[in-house]
Amino acid sequence: MSLIKIDGGHLLEGEVKISGAKNSVVALIPAAILCDEDVSLVNVPSISDVSALEEILCYLNVNVKRVNDEMKIVSSEMINRPIPESLASKLRASYYFMGALLGKGHKVDIYFPGGCTIGKRPIDLHLKGFRELGATITDMDNHFIIEATELKGAKIYLDVASVGATINIMLAAVKAKGKTIIENAAKEPEIINVATLLNSMGGKVKGAGTYVIEITGVDYLHSALHEVIPDRIEAGTYLIMGALLGNPLKISNIIPSHIESLIYKLREAGVDILIGDDYLVVRKNDNGYLPIDIKTAVYPGYPTDLQQPIIPFLTQCNGISKLEETIYENRFMNIPDTQKMNANIIIKDNRYAFVKGKTQLVGTKVSATDLRGGISLLICGLIADGETIIDNIKYILRGYDDIINKLQRIGAKIEIIDSE
Repeated sequence: MSLIKIDGGHLLEGEVKISGAKNSVVALIPAAILCDEDVSLVNVPSISDVSALEEILCYLNVNVKRVNDEMKIVSSEMINRPIPESLASKLRASYYFMGALLGKGHKVDIYFPGGCTIGKRPIDLHLKGFRELGATITDMDNHFIIEATELKGAKIYLDVASVGATINIMLAAVKAKGKTIIENAAKEPEIINVATLLNSMGGKVKGAGTYVIEITGVDYLHSALHEVIPDRIEAGTYLIMGALLGNPLKISNIIPSHIESLIYKLREAGVDILIGDDYLVVRKNDNGYLPIDIKTAVYPGYPTDLQQPIIPFLTQCNGISKLEETIYENRFMNIPDTQKMNANIIIKDNRYAFVKGKTQLVGTKVSATDLRGGISLLICGLIADGETIIDNIKYILRGYDDIINKLQRIGAKIEIIDSE
């Protein structure tokens, strides 16, 4: 079993380049099979979630070629067959094959997807959308068979502005007959990125990034070259690291507006951040930071995926900070191990975290329970006194491209080791 070993307290200096967005590419790859020709995706991150999706593509007899950060996908000889639980369970985003296969071949047979256990993430809204497009659904203990003789456009209202449901309905509707309107759609940048790919292939999607998305079905989707947007969560993660250890740290290949909510909160605490067109420069403030209150919300609010990563920062603020998690009920699973590192944190109703600082964290052995919780512990290790060992690192490697080498290049003392 591999572990991450960190010698804490070393400043981070230089430049780190942000990779393609995990939350975008995991939808773009299934979306590519809707194409009747071939699709090339560039700025594809090298993460285990991408490898898991590639396994599913190969199982479906889709031709995949990866060279550096480019992935070419040709689905002209695809075989639409049942996706087994062993493949679907490797990541939550396997559910995007529901919309893609339904849209392409009017049938999908798949098990409920896997992913991090951060809370209830039902697919009821996805299924509701498929039904309103004309599909019938058979659910056999989380084994779904979704099929339709014909998909027809419909007006679909989402009770919750779900990113996954918005994208999945878009994928199913892009080749449906007539017009589909999604109301109360999610507005995340990743949705715009998927819509841009669909339109590059000849799809007709309007309104992505607003509350109402309109899709007019087409019969044919042609070749396209498409770039994955920079990962706003990775960018935010390194920004938090820079606020704690930057000497200074430049974070490049980003879209600063995508993480405005984090920038505002860090500046509220007293962090010095220089904003460029496609980069940020951040420096550690030796005078200390003010406590802040954060409430997670759908985009453009403060992202739930940056709730756990900011906890190490809050331990270094002078006073009591309050975190309110409104999206997932199990997003505090990293707290017990953070407390083992000497953090002073109180959890209330599994919704609120009160973090008292400033506290010197101490290195110890901890365990990642999910992707963002794992990276939170890694940040704790970077600022802790002494050595930190993290196990279950598969969670971290799911979503952060080349993270060990990136951190080493900017001065962190971090490495992957084998357990004894």
